[in-house]
Amino acid sequence: MKKPEEYLSEVTGNDYIDSDLYGKFNVKRGLRNADGTGVLVGLTRIGDVHGYIIDEGEKVPQEGRLYYRGYDVEDLVRHAAAEQRFGFEEAVYLLLFGRLPDKKALDDFSALLGNSRTLPKSFAEDSIMKLPSRDIMNKLARSVLTLYSYDEDPENKSPENVLRQCLELIGRFPTIAAYAYRAKKHYFDHDSLVIHLPESSNSTAETLLSLIRRDQTYSRLEAEILDLALVLHAEHGGGNNSTFAVHLVSSADTDTFSAITAGIESLKGSKHGGANIKVMGMMEDIKANVKLWESEEEVSAYLASILRGEAYDGSRLIYGQGHAVYTKSDPRAILLRDKAALLAEEKGLVREFNLYRLIERLSPGVFRKVKGSDKEICANVDFYSGFVYKLLGIPTELYTPLFAVSRVAGWCAHRLEEIVAGGRIIRPAYKCVQPRLDYLPLDQRRP
Repeated sequence: MKKPEEYLSEVTGNDYIDSDLYGKFNVKRGLRNADGTGVLVGLTRIGDVHGYIIDEGEKVPQEGRLYYRGYDVEDLVRHAAAEQRFGFEEAVYLLLFGRLPDKKALDDFSALLGNSRTLPKSFAEDSIMKLPSRDIMNKLARSVLTLYSYDEDPENKSPENVLRQCLELIGRFPTIAAYAYRAKKHYFDHDSLVIHLPESSNSTAETLLSLIRRDQTYSRLEAEILDLALVLHAEHGGGNNSTFAVHLVSSADTDTFSAITAGIESLKGSKHGGANIKVMGMMEDIKANVKLWESEEEVSAYLASILRGEAYDGSRLIYGQGHAVYTKSDPRAILLRDKAALLAEEKGLVREFNLYRLIERLSPGVFRKVKGSDKEICANVDFYSGFVYKLLGIPTELYTPLFAVSRVAGWCAHRLEEIVAGGRIIRPAYKCVQPRLDYLPLDQRRP
């Protein structure tokens, strides 16, 4: 009997498609046009990502802007900081309801999320502790699917019921992620099992820090920078892979738990939510192989070797540089970078932060020199988010789950939008390029 791996050549041989056929049939690979812009497949009022304009058919780079329900995310961040409050809960309210809350509405909404942190009775023991996973995203996805069984009305897809389910999920995500991490540390890393109960009066950022740390202590600056990261990751338009996955699955008229799980599994991929882990791996490689971190010449030379596929993982990519939409700048990266500078000084890691800044500054020129391209590139949010999590002492296995804790707000907003304004199952086309064949009876076939 053949082993599974012995069938590999048949799979790879029969699944090969000549790349010239994509051009012949005008296939939008990755749902992207030839100029790199996204294929327009839907309309949304939730989020907008602005990185360029089209002028007489030409793509003209612009400074990046990110809007939540029409409001510039920089304004959300700036006003929250000026008023010395956390901003994530306000961002969630805005994304779901389309307007800025007054103080009472924000306080009530924050309390609602806080009271949703506690998991259903026996859920932590039965679903998380008894069935731990080495991968936190895998455990998060399984936990969300399991919550279907605890829901009083799981298949009701009315907007009011879906909103209830979404609010409960947004509130529970930090607790699930933290408990899944503690279970993983205990059962797979042989660490002591430490479980804290969530405090309903804490913000989402404070909840996360208190649940994953043994002593539950954190500074105000640490909570502020994690809150900033949550705000910046909460939404990024309807076309990013995980949000589109939620739209796609929701359009089939499935339940909320299945739709949100689709978003989680998309985000789990290294080309999406796992990108900051790639950045961290690359940065460790650079730190180990570049002797003078302050040397523009030495850093440039090593970046060039990475682009030529001669260093790091051979991918020919400088991870954290470039974006599908942003050209001149990624506003999320700028906001996170500026806040990271303060925390780097507090943690004594200014020299490493300066290396990040140098790579950000040198990468566009190295890219143009090695690739011979005039494409405008900038540092994206993944370039700094991993460093921020490192400054916070957050373990690598929680990087992508923290992204999910934030992005579930956007996923829920888009699920509600699909239910209210969608109405048609999303069903794009694939051109079959397999030649027609005549069937052969079994006794006439040859190996």
